[in-house]
Amino acid sequence: MSDSNPTRARAGTDAPPGPSGPVAIVAGASRGLGLLIAAELIRRGYVVAIAARNADALDRAAERLGAAAHPYVCDVGDRAQVAGLVRAVEAELGPVEVSIHVAGIIQVGPAADATVDHFDEAIDTMLKGPIHLAWAVLPGMRHRHRGRIGTVASVGGMVSPPHLLPYATAKFGAVGFSDCLAAELASSGVTATTIVPGLMRTGSHTQALFFGDSAHEYAWFAPAASLPLLSMDAERAARTIVAGVLAGKPFVSTTPLTWLAIRVRGLAPATTTRLMKVVAGLLPSATGNPTTVPGSQARDDLDSALVNTLTTLGDQAAEANLER
Repeated sequence: MSDSNPTRARAGTDAPPGPSGPVAIVAGASRGLGLLIAAELIRRGYVVAIAARNADALDRAAERLGAAAHPYVCDVGDRAQVAGLVRAVEAELGPVEVSIHVAGIIQVGPAADATVDHFDEAIDTMLKGPIHLAWAVLPGMRHRHRGRIGTVASVGGMVSPPHLLPYATAKFGAVGFSDCLAAELASSGVTATTIVPGLMRTGSHTQALFFGDSAHEYAWFAPAASLPLLSMDAERAARTIVAGVLAGKPFVSTTPLTWLAIRVRGLAPATTTRLMKVVAGLLPSATGNPTTVPGSQARDDLDSALVNTLTTLGDQAAEANLER
């Protein structure tokens, strides 16, 4: 994408003007949680610039969301592209009042099979991405003495889970960045919200990347991201997140299980790490295979009727949230 021309109209049409209203940017809004957050902002009267790397996926999301959604192709890991995105949005839609970074990449596999490239991909998207977006919108927000910045981190940025090391590394960094930014913005009229959701039924297991024994990594991750007692309804999570960001809360947690995990880690960090060691011992062993495959392929390779049954709700969410 060219920095001087970061927009892309919906395929086959001229992009119609959206209704008037305050402007928000949601990075990573072509599917999943980002799509639902964009929908919630639109419901609240916002004109929303939806950004993601894939133009076709953005077109589908814009069609789903309606005229108040304006698609922009942007890689959040590229600082120049993000700066160009914000310039274009403010020139075409108006000053950005709300910015929420959701874009993420989930890589599931044992640390022994991970490569530095896995860390680079995770950090570029989930740590540098929030920094790039915040630093692009902050000058205008500071000048206007108002604005809301939200960073979707994860409970995996507070309690490090096994077989998600690159993910946790980036998310821990995102939590530190957003939390410190909130303090630095005191009395500026601008707020920063650290968002720490737990597992949500967005259908992300179909887009997650698996390495090592990818089929058996999928076998534990996909049900965990789909079963009601372990994962949260994503639409309810989106409502909670948007309400917290707009209220200027410094911290938003979406589930009691997340709240509990964070407090147990704070009170007993060594015990929590020992527990994670036990969990790691129950997960698939390293194979020497660093190649990632998407969840859809890992599912076919596993070919398990039981796992397919356990992921029924997650599969339904994937269809609903454009994750397929």
